[in-house]
Amino acid sequence: MGGLIDLNTTEDDETPSSGSLSPSSSSASGLSSASGPGSSVKAELAVRQIGFKKTADVPFSHFFSFSLDSDPMDSDQTLFHYSLLGLYLIVLPTWISLYFLQAPYGKHNRPGWGPTVSPPLAWFFMESPTLWLTLLLFPYGQHFSNPKSFLLISPFLFHYLNRTVLYPLRLWRNKNAQSKGFPVSIALMAFGFNLLNAYLQARWVSHYKDDYESDVLFWWKFLGGLLIFAVGMRLNVWADEVLVGLKKQGGGGYKVPRGGLFELVCCPNYFGEILEWFGWALMTWSWVGFGFFLYTCANLVPRARASRHWYLDKFKADFPTNRKAVIPFVY
Repeated sequence: MGGLIDLNTTEDDETPSSGSLSPSSSSASGLSSASGPGSSVKAELAVRQIGFKKTADVPFSHFFSFSLDSDPMDSDQTLFHYSLLGLYLIVLPTWISLYFLQAPYGKHNRPGWGPTVSPPLAWFFMESPTLWLTLLLFPYGQHFSNPKSFLLISPFLFHYLNRTVLYPLRLWRNKNAQSKGFPVSIALMAFGFNLLNAYLQARWVSHYKDDYESDVLFWWKFLGGLLIFAVGMRLNVWADEVLVGLKKQGGGGYKVPRGGLFELVCCPNYFGEILEWFGWALMTWSWVGFGFFLYTCANLVPRARASRHWYLDKFKADFPTNRKAVIPFVY
């Protein structure tokens, strides 16, 4: 599995480009041929303070431009490292908080969370960074021209094309599904998470994954993960369509879902999404992908548990008590 980015990596570890500066014999001769021994020593000391040697005849503006060119890479490595760390740090608090308090949308909707907007608009807004930020960042990756990187990011984009565009359209066409507003506060929190996650997934696939050519198991991991991802996405989309259809039949109310995997679990849509991101973790074979999978579990498993309790309280004897929450035969 891919490791964390080494924050000790610097521009000195890379092969210098034609516009970069590196120590050389000409640097040494340039310094020694300065106006005098004292000035040469001062120049040498000054240059070492900023981390690289310079020739005596290079203008200061060149060093300033070099600094600007090198800083973004160092800054991005630092941002990536701490963003990945942040993703792991929020997993456990998310699981614990959602075990006791459910986000107030859908069947768990309740007042007291501020202003609301229509669910289709909320879903479009909060999921949108996964599309526009990914597409914005991807061309800046060092693997942008590698077909394998395009292939690898495609399932991620395909899932979020459905979640950002197609799913809100299905809700919009079903007026009964819009009977309850979606809290703006929840949409903003989800928007923030999707900014973080889109940045991590896009930068890993397009830039920081460094074994596209050396990984002899790339195709095995990709195809195996893709199969799991495809099964999960098919299940996720099917279950969403069933639930939206029930609202059409019930005039905006809720009914006990029946048929298919609904006979085994309350939330096959959540189970499908968990399968998707497990497949994604296999495809990327990275701490980035595995972190997203863990967060998905932390977000959806407690919500599925709460949904099962909600069905039991609302429908009582009409709800099959042997039906699990999210994982068939297990939980």
